[in-house]
Amino acid sequence: MVVVAAVDRSGRSSHVVAEAASLAAAFDESVHVVHALTRSEFVDLGLTSAQAEAPKDMEQIRSAAAEMAADSVSGLDVPYETVGLVGNPADEVIEYAEAQDASYIVVSPRRRSRTGKMLFGSVAQSILLNASCPVVSTLADAE
Repeated sequence: MVVVAAVDRSGRSSHVVAEAASLAAAFDESVHVVHALTRSEFVDLGLTSAQAEAPKDMEQIRSAAAEMAADSVSGLDVPYETVGLVGNPADEVIEYAEAQDASYIVVSPRRRSRTGKMLFGSVAQSILLNASCPVVSTLADAE
């Protein structure tokens, strides 16, 4: 079994990875650092066929997402791997965790008002409500 650290490109990601590493060390498991590349990130990075010099295949796109996940990792003393996914982050993380029979998913929600969460949604909230395994929600000290 593994501990899934769901990261994005924010400063909270290193905190998520550290918390996942603590859990993995306690239960003698490995960490899978997962980044789901959203459609807007995909377009912003110029990875679409129309924007790129040469069309990107799905494996290249997943590899780019895995590199983004790797940016959150530094100095882990537990076995880990980085994983790139493409699609709706909450759905992709939940599906990946289920496929890996994850013991935990670790997330870090953005600090938003209740109204902000209602209007814009929350990946972390969706994972908390829909995952079939325990979810650890941790807040980073600084955003």
